[in-house]
Amino acid sequence: MKLGAFSVSLSVKDLQKSKDFYEKLGFSSMGGSMEHNYLIMKNGDHLIGLFQAMFDGNMLTFNPGWDQNAQNIEAFDDVRDIQKHLKSQGVELSKEADEATEGPEHIFLKDPDGNMILIDQHR
Repeated sequence: MKLGAFSVSLSVKDLQKSKDFYEKLGFSSMGGSMEHNYLIMKNGDHLIGLFQAMFDGNMLTFNPGWDQNAQNIEAFDDVRDIQKHLKSQGVELSKEADEATEGPEHIFLKDPDGNMILIDQHR
């Protein structure tokens, strides 16, 4: 399975304070905006999403169809195919993709310890 770009999505209380902190660790903004209450921060190949008042808790995020620079990649596994595979393996999904659609879609699942995982396809 090709899950695409990987990042950690953090639910933050103060976007500006979090931005300032991660900049001290060498991260710089590569996407999002303060006005939309989220930033995507990058340090080398490492990505962190900072999201203020958008969801509870932190999650692992995968983006099928994207590389670590949010650039489209040619060959990738559609989120609906990933969903079919996971379901065939007995993995319970918290939110399923509409298999009658094409293009952008997402699914949510939890690991055995309750950690949220988002597989979010943008194209």
